[in-house]
Amino acid sequence: MSGLGVLGAVELPGEAASVVRARVFVRGVLGRAGVDEASDVLLLVSELVTNAVAHSESGEGGRVGLVVIGCPDRIVRVEVCDQGSEASKPRVRDDQGLLATGGRGLRLVEQIARGWDWEEDGSGRTVWFEVAV
Repeated sequence: MSGLGVLGAVELPGEAASVVRARVFVRGVLGRAGVDEASDVLLLVSELVTNAVAHSESGEGGRVGLVVIGCPDRIVRVEVCDQGSEASKPRVRDDQGLLATGGRGLRLVEQIARGWDWEEDGSGRTVWFEVAV
């Protein structure tokens, strides 16, 4: 992977169609950095952008920010920024049965990423993950 630091950043509308736009953007950024296999990164981007649209005020006509960062040792860090929510905080759910239609996104992030977390301040919420590529 060539490049350290911010490889790309984009701001997208807080709508379901932005999930596909986010994947296309990240695939392009990583391709230009020499990353050929990015399926784990793309899956986790889909999960976090979906969560931002579905569970934050960004999904009510707001915006979702996405930053892709190249780190040492072939690590990619992705940060998804939304407008936050008083009613919903990121958490890994334990109550999902085999037939559940949702609630598995952060479980996937937890299992695939080498690290992840979130923070919230007055301007919104950022959820990040890191994956070896």
